[in-house]
Amino acid sequence: MKKVVTIQDISCFGKCSLTVALPIISAMGIETAVIPTAVLSTHTGGFTGYTFRDLTSDIPQIAAHWKNLGLSFDAVYTGYLGSPEQVQIVADFFRDFSTPENFIVVDPVMGDNGKMYAGFTEEFVAQMRRLCSLADHIIPNMTEASLLLGIPYKEERSPEEIREILVGLAGLGCKTPVLTGVRSEEGGHGAAAYSSETGEFFYAFREHVDQTVHGTGDIFASVFTGAAALGKGLEQSLRIAVDFTADCVHETIGHFDEVWYGSCFEPCLGKLIGYVK
Repeated sequence: MKKVVTIQDISCFGKCSLTVALPIISAMGIETAVIPTAVLSTHTGGFTGYTFRDLTSDIPQIAAHWKNLGLSFDAVYTGYLGSPEQVQIVADFFRDFSTPENFIVVDPVMGDNGKMYAGFTEEFVAQMRRLCSLADHIIPNMTEASLLLGIPYKEERSPEEIREILVGLAGLGCKTPVLTGVRSEEGGHGAAAYSSETGEFFYAFREHVDQTVHGTGDIFASVFTGAAALGKGLEQSLRIAVDFTADCVHETIGHFDEVWYGSCFEPCLGKLIGYVK
């Protein structure tokens, strides 16, 4: 059985981060280990008065225990990291658990819709660039790609601009950048990827839905990581991640009052199992 470890926060109520990654990757038939970076009573999008407990000091202790046990993983996947200190600790984790046989995925969660998330600074962006240099795959959205490359944000980019951004992201040091939130010339919505080893570009699109649904970035990154861990190629992993994310968006639109709460991914897990088979 394949094994993936994912490092990100967990919201006790709401659908994002570990509450998305753990069930989705597990449904793909992959043993999923977790390192929570923080525990929140709810996610922060749409809720107020939530509790927050920082677990930064616990991460090195967990890593040390695992190292003593001789644990190994087929993939290491990071999501939301809350501070430069956490980024450095995760970089140390990469050093201790990276092998020639496994791969690292960094979802550089920093912002969306052209704005950096509250509490982040340029120092954090610089730290995230360094973390991305240690990854095999990075999965930024348009906002995060702009921050990483220090370029102005634009919601829509031409095909030429998308290729330039992907090549620029590979220049940070990662082998395969994957850019989400890409619009096709025909009006579709999806993602694009670039293999720095072969020079090839890959694209996957579904129909655009003019509605923001919370947690879709976490869904996409989790599915992409799981597909890659199962040995799917870059093009197929991209396709599966785009299709399942789009399925979840359509399912959530059918429960419109839940859009702010998170994606209704659970009814779609059967489709995901079909995609990976």
